[in-house]
Amino acid sequence: MAGRIEAHLAELGIELSDAPAPVSNYMPYVVTGNLVFISGQVTIWNGEFNYIGTVGTDLSVEQGYEAARMCGLNLIAQLRAACGGDLDRVKKVVKLGAFVNCVADFTDLPQVVNGASDLMIEIFGDAGRCTRTNVGVASLPLGFAVEIDGVFEIA
Repeated sequence: MAGRIEAHLAELGIELSDAPAPVSNYMPYVVTGNLVFISGQVTIWNGEFNYIGTVGTDLSVEQGYEAARMCGLNLIAQLRAACGGDLDRVKKVVKLGAFVNCVADFTDLPQVVNGASDLMIEIFGDAGRCTRTNVGVASLPLGFAVEIDGVFEIA
């Protein structure tokens, strides 16, 4: 039987892809004590690269929001793997660290990164409210528009 969070995902019509494999030499997540540290997730969905380019020129704020949401979905997929498939173990989304590939004068970083923050609250309720960092950068690996890492507390 599906757990509470898996059932909620189904109610919301949200399907997670498999946790993406690392594209370089790093661990996708590390569990230490009751914390899960998840490496930066980009917009690879079922092996397909999405949202490539610079927010503010190639992509709109709305597209950046969707890119951040996809990063959030990949964070949750990694979290599910770290929890042995049981998302009900998640007690708290502690922190998201977001990097947005954007033009130098781009100031709508919070609106872009809300794509991931809104998703965490949608799925985990109040436990999804977290601290966050938004950083605009000149480029990201492989040209992705957004990359987000996270820290989660688990039971």
